[in-house]
Amino acid sequence: MGILLQLIFTGLGVGSIYALVALGFVLIYRATNVVNFAQGDFAMVGAFAMVVMTIDFGLPYWLGILLTLIVLPVFGAAFNLGVYFPLRNRSYLPVIISTLGASIFLENGMLAAYGPRPQSLPPIFASQGITLGPVFLDSQYLAILATTVVMVALQYVFFERTLLGKKMQATSQDKEMASLLGIKVALMIMITFIYSATLGGLAGILIAPIIFVSVGMGSAIALKAFAASIIGGFGDVKGAIVGGLALGVIETLGAAYVSVPFKDGFAFLVLFVFLLLRPQGLYGERISEKA
Repeated sequence: MGILLQLIFTGLGVGSIYALVALGFVLIYRATNVVNFAQGDFAMVGAFAMVVMTIDFGLPYWLGILLTLIVLPVFGAAFNLGVYFPLRNRSYLPVIISTLGASIFLENGMLAAYGPRPQSLPPIFASQGITLGPVFLDSQYLAILATTVVMVALQYVFFERTLLGKKMQATSQDKEMASLLGIKVALMIMITFIYSATLGGLAGILIAPIIFVSVGMGSAIALKAFAASIIGGFGDVKGAIVGGLALGVIETLGAAYVSVPFKDGFAFLVLFVFLLLRPQGLYGERISEKA
């Protein structure tokens, strides 16, 4: 039982990363009706920004995190202006291709700057963690879980209790109607990209001390997060969170009890089952059309 609880704790920590990135997928999709395939690379940018701040510049870790969280919104705004905004009046396909091109550009840019050799970051906390009964609560995973809970709570308050949040929800539901009501749709979409970039970059900051910082880390995280958002019900915020956490636990248990080399395959096995039996996901609604 102790081993099982330890695996569940670890899986929830990994799943929290998937949930944060999946939230970015969902928010941009709801605002623009387009899947941003560069969402995982926001995590890579956040992780490499930490490498620049703490290793290259030698800044204290807390200051590196602070400066990275300042850089990420600027990066999200630039991404919106350079990738989405010029194609905003086109169909969804050119925008999707544009996000794919941006993903390739970002990965190759980091490859040119740092090469293929992975970078490593020290842990955020000096203390390794605490022991609670049979479970060792690693401080890094505790930080990931706590940050995810805080971000989800703040997001709920923002969308449900603030005027700006309600404007963003109105924009995601119907851009034309929101525009007629006087809502600045372009600004709402800009804020959505800024927030999504911050979520993805925050995921990169949190996961960087656990795994090596590499060019391919964003793509690997994005694939799992995209699968999590589909499992939860694509376009549903609650589904993205639940799907991400569930996928992290399933992946960790599968690696421990079935096979470590095929760890990455469990996410897509679960995705295949959902697409076969419940394609609308956990919280999605089945949509039917008259012939």
